[in-house]
Amino acid sequence: MQINVLYFAQLREKFGIGDECIVTPGSVRTVRDLIAHLSSRGGVWAQTFDGSQAFRVAMNQEMIELDTALVDGAELAIFRPVTGG
Repeated sequence: MQINVLYFAQLREKFGIGDECIVTPGSVRTVRDLIAHLSSRGGVWAQTFDGSQAFRVAMNQEMIELDTALVDGAELAIFRPVTGG
């Protein structure tokens, strides 16, 4: 499966990239699986996705939960929650 992943704001700065195309291993079926796959890169990836930092995910411009099944060719956006006052 091929997923286009977009990183926004702080995540883009941390990872040093704004987007990438990922061909997922067969074991990656949900968004949670993909996050675990990204975390396995180690370093800043593991620190970011270790569960201590909040982030949101949208697939094809719709907010989704981590247990959502991935769809081949999907655009997945990962970003920090935004607060304001």
